Amino acid sequence: MSHDGVRLRAVMRSVAFLTAGALAVPTLAACSSDNESGKPLAGQDIAPVGRDLVADGGTLNWAVDDVPETLNTFQSDADDATTRVAQAVLPAMFRLDAQGRPQRDADYLESAKVVDTEPKQVVLYKLDQRAVWSDGREIGAADFAAQWRALSGKDSAYWTARNAGYDRIEKIERGANNLEVKVTFSRPYADWKALFSPLYPKDVMGTPDAFNDGARRKLKVTAGAFGVQKIDRKDKEIVLARNPHWWGRPAKLSEIVLHAVPLDKRAAALADGTVDLAEIDPADASRIALAGRAKGTNTPLQGASASATAKDENKNESRQKKKLSKKQRKALAKYLRQQDALRAFTVRRSFEPAYTQLALNGSEGPLADERVRRAVARALDRTALAKVVLQPLGLPAVPVGSHLALSGQAAYADNSGALGDHDTTEAQALLADAGWVPGGPVKEKGEKAAGSEGKKGKKADDEAAESEGGSDGQYIVGEDNKDPEDHGKKHSADEGSKHLADGKQYDGHKVKQGGAPGAYAPKGTAAPAGAKTGTLAKDGKPLTLRFVLPSGTGSESLSAVADSISRMLEKVGIRTEITKVSDDSYFKDHIASGQYDLALYSWPASAFPATDARPIFAKPVPAADGSLNVEQNYTRVGTDQVDQLFDQAASTLDEDESAALVRKADARIWAAAGSIPLYQRPQLTAARRTVVNAGSFGFQTPVYEDMGFLKKGAKVSPSPSSGS
Repeated sequence: MSHDGVRLRAVMRSVAFLTAGALAVPTLAACSSDNESGKPLAGQDIAPVGRDLVADGGTLNWAVDDVPETLNTFQSDADDATTRVAQAVLPAMFRLDAQGRPQRDADYLESAKVVDTEPKQVVLYKLDQRAVWSDGREIGAADFAAQWRALSGKDSAYWTARNAGYDRIEKIERGANNLEVKVTFSRPYADWKALFSPLYPKDVMGTPDAFNDGARRKLKVTAGAFGVQKIDRKDKEIVLARNPHWWGRPAKLSEIVLHAVPLDKRAAALADGTVDLAEIDPADASRIALAGRAKGTNTPLQGASASATAKDENKNESRQKKKLSKKQRKALAKYLRQQDALRAFTVRRSFEPAYTQLALNGSEGPLADERVRRAVARALDRTALAKVVLQPLGLPAVPVGSHLALSGQAAYADNSGALGDHDTTEAQALLADAGWVPGGPVKEKGEKAAGSEGKKGKKADDEAAESEGGSDGQYIVGEDNKDPEDHGKKHSADEGSKHLADGKQYDGHKVKQGGAPGAYAPKGTAAPAGAKTGTLAKDGKPLTLRFVLPSGTGSESLSAVADSISRMLEKVGIRTEITKVSDDSYFKDHIASGQYDLALYSWPASAFPATDARPIFAKPVPAADGSLNVEQNYTRVGTDQVDQLFDQAASTLDEDESAALVRKADARIWAAAGSIPLYQRPQLTAARRTVVNAGSFGFQTPVYEDMGFLKKGAKVSPSPSSGS
């Protein structure tokens, strides 16, 4: 999830940041080793086959959320469909491999390397001599220069969403010949491989008008295995056709058609043949798995009793049909027809390059105290939370150990030890040290609780009443000994997970008490007796945190995780007031504006965290108009030290040293306890069984020219994670 920076009016209290002394701890420095990055938790699941087994021709119908508003990936309203089109039709100097690491794209680049560091960093690109735009013009320095000028941030007439990296370029010029492009930087830039991917033609980047409007609805000039043939907003589809001028390996498919299909309509679209490939939620994955078993495929019924059991089920089904109304019988018949059609599909499972986190708003209220934030974090069993979502899907239930990378990526290391393991006793001690104690006078209902100020008045009540689910709009966990399980029973973790909001530590040794100041309560602070069952209070106010969740399609798994979190917090005396709001309101009116205490949403894991993650964790600073510039740091928790480490990592050209600095920044982000990574997001893709080299791609950039349909008579080995 990527969003623009947000400015807030200065009505909030100052964010409670960690002191410099608490951060200057040698044990927090992430160590370096060859294996600490680990491996991806799950490989990609795409039914890989050699190109010789892929049929020539055919149309792949692929579901997307919507027809994109723009085809310019550098504009603020670009989305996943924008990226998908760009990957298929535009040059990229580097693409990501299966471990999420950048690799040179040999179709465009013969080489790219840093050739000078003094007095300035200079990168020399040597282009493939065959690389041309679809209008026949060579790809060259003029295209690089136009993109730099558009994205440098120096000309406000260009409506750009970001300029990171391009703002460090001093000049771009032609090298020894037309195939060489020399880029000189004004400041060292470690993430230079992130630039010019994608690369747009100078026709798009050359003027503000062309940039702002020219590439929103069409791309006349392209240079990929496919080109944009048609954008039909009435029928909600984009047609990508094989590029006859493509110099690389020819695309196997004749066309790729991207169809806009809402998540809750995808099972029907698969069944009626509208799409061959679609990301789906766990409920649809279960339907497809059930359909695959319906007529003897992987049936769980075995032995002598199988036949009798099947006969009994048929009799029961017949009796049930007789009891149904005409409308119900019609719906059942439709469902059974769809199930029969879904037998042609399989589910391919992996992880998205993104993780879901618990965000703690540190701008005001109890969470402005880092001791309370750390207590919340220490109360969570992150492995148990990962199991809620991932175990039913057959994916490894391993909690994420970094804010800045995922297992397998170069910058990954499990730095969660900077905060400490799950420990309810330590959580209670931290709360006691912060002044939250069981018992004592508590203000009557109607008076403000201790959560974020101004968030529990009429507006919150209205939102709760209007949210989907009726009485589920708002409820309090921990009040009057109510069991939150009653509110969560219908939100099974395998009902949905595609909601966008769902944005080797220390040589293997755990941090001991006293090793990381603030991560533990002062020695001798006892956990208060009775805190396990009683709500804590301070100054007459109960410790109640407002937990805001989305209520739309695909949010069921978030509800299940939130209910589990609430039960864990209740054990240490923290009440949660769960409020469900509409998807349209969730991020704009709550997360971005700071109207929450706790929230669940996801962030992508970038191959270039020193650049891309900095706005997410940068320390908020006052703006000239008195508002607070939080960039994308919606927890409002940040430190000068983290900012400095990001700056150092982005300016260090030694890749190992830069990765080590990123790990150090992550350890300090953990210690600040503004956000708690929970689990890597599952990726479930329904694919027609004959579709190959496509599915759940994981980290890797899709190879569009290799996608296609299996030749008749050819066989593909089933994936161990296919599940059907």
